[in-house]
Amino acid sequence: MHLKYLGLDPTSLVLVTGGAGFIGSNLCDVLLENGNRVRCLDNFATGKRENIEQLLSNPNFDLLVGDIRDLKDCHKACTGVDYVLHQAALGSVPRSINDPITSNAVNVSGFLNMLSAARDAKVKRFTYAASSSTYGDSKNMPKIEEVIGKPLSPYAITKYVNELYADIFSKTFGIETIGLRYFNVFGRKQDPNGAYAAVIPKFVMQLMKHESPTINGDGSYSRDFTYIDNVLEMNIRSMLVDKKEAVNTVYNVAYGERTDLNELVTLLKEYLSEFDTKIAGIPVKYGPKRQGDVPHSLASIAKAKRLLGYDPQFDIKTGLREAVGWYWENLR
Repeated sequence: MHLKYLGLDPTSLVLVTGGAGFIGSNLCDVLLENGNRVRCLDNFATGKRENIEQLLSNPNFDLLVGDIRDLKDCHKACTGVDYVLHQAALGSVPRSINDPITSNAVNVSGFLNMLSAARDAKVKRFTYAASSSTYGDSKNMPKIEEVIGKPLSPYAITKYVNELYADIFSKTFGIETIGLRYFNVFGRKQDPNGAYAAVIPKFVMQLMKHESPTINGDGSYSRDFTYIDNVLEMNIRSMLVDKKEAVNTVYNVAYGERTDLNELVTLLKEYLSEFDTKIAGIPVKYGPKRQGDVPHSLASIAKAKRLLGYDPQFDIKTGLREAVGWYWENLR
């Protein structure tokens, strides 16, 4: 996606934590395309070196191998930085249920380290990856930023605590923060492997191998699936906005439509069968519901449109076509 026309100062040094991960590496790509200097901080716990391999020869790219749980690494990473795009975290609700201690150490203690280091380095703005899981058991539809429920998982708790810390740091220390509540992001470079793989790349890989994907529950659970380029747009806009009322707050990052899991698999089979006709006939399996899963998720993006000028270009169908094409080309 080409966001260079949005006016980001190309001389800025932008720190992307978790820059070798799915969202982080895509951010590094678009920032470098814009001519920015980019520093990537990653410990490769979940990020992958191949995601940034092609960037290592770029003179505007600096890789710092380090851990956000180490305050010294955070201070080193923030030195001379204008903007922080904090993407580093341990995602996945099931992972947090299986190992809440590590999720808390990375997502809460690591976040606090980064926020403190950014404050000390006097960065212009600290944008961080928040999560739609913060809405918890709220029944409101669509989800509006100012109305949340109780968290349903340790992961959700960690992401809500991030928002609380960011708010306090803004009020106490004057650092500008913006939280982006991601809604089920998907797209190129998203890892299809491992126990905690996201549903779209996992299903794509299973279908390409002629395996039946397993849906947790009856397939009626729905999500506001959000293509990666919409997420890139929001991160860039979070750095650019200069309206006082637009900072020190949180935004939904989504498309504003929901798709249930049965519809999702139907679309994936349709698009993949354009490459391999056998995929159209692969049956779907159904398993038990996952603990901690929110039944339905749909975002209001009115606040982001009003204050940031957010204008998402990729709905679920357009994004899935792009993603499926990338997976077919790169991961068969």
